[in-house]
Amino acid sequence: MKSSPLALEPGFQLGPAPISKPVIVTWLIMAALTLASILLTRRLSLRPGTGQSALELFVETLDAQIRDTLGADPAPYRALLGTIFLFVLAANWSSLIPGVEPPTARLETDAALALIVFCATIYHGLRTRGPLGYLATFAEPSIVMIPLNLVEQITRTFSLIVRLFGNIMSGVFVIGIVLSLAGLLVPIPLMALDLLTGAVQAYIFATLAMVFIGAAVEERDSRTHEAR
Repeated sequence: MKSSPLALEPGFQLGPAPISKPVIVTWLIMAALTLASILLTRRLSLRPGTGQSALELFVETLDAQIRDTLGADPAPYRALLGTIFLFVLAANWSSLIPGVEPPTARLETDAALALIVFCATIYHGLRTRGPLGYLATFAEPSIVMIPLNLVEQITRTFSLIVRLFGNIMSGVFVIGIVLSLAGLLVPIPLMALDLLTGAVQAYIFATLAMVFIGAAVEERDSRTHEAR
């Protein structure tokens, strides 16, 4: 009997808990990103080399995107949004390694990422507006909108999951089918397209996270800006 494509294959057993292959790939990606960040930041210089220049360009671009989207100081949001983008990008591109299924092609990974965004939205909303101010946003523009605003919080989280899962899983299926039918060389253009798709989806996911967080902090930040 053929297993479901959504079924998880255990990679190894850690005590009573089976560790699936997507979890193993996720750990490896996190380790690689951590190691890369340590190597790039351990010897920062006023005269940067190639690696530091690339890192500074990424941070400056990220900060500019955060300012344009949130209209706020990027410092409180830089680490979270930058990490989300880099992880999703690395996870998407891991599909180009033979025999590796990208973690973002699994609903569990996408749900975990969306849950992080959901919790970050609440955290930053509470941080900038306070508990009462944040809860008051659910009654905007009218108190009758409270149920709809609550539902919106949930549905947009699901939209993050479905968008990322659908795009990455479809790419994995298409490349797998073409590879099985046409051999090794023919899927190369599709793999290049998958590379572009992975980058675009990482950008969209991070940008939507900015938009959701921005919606939670917008009023307070705009008041702060006016006060200045």
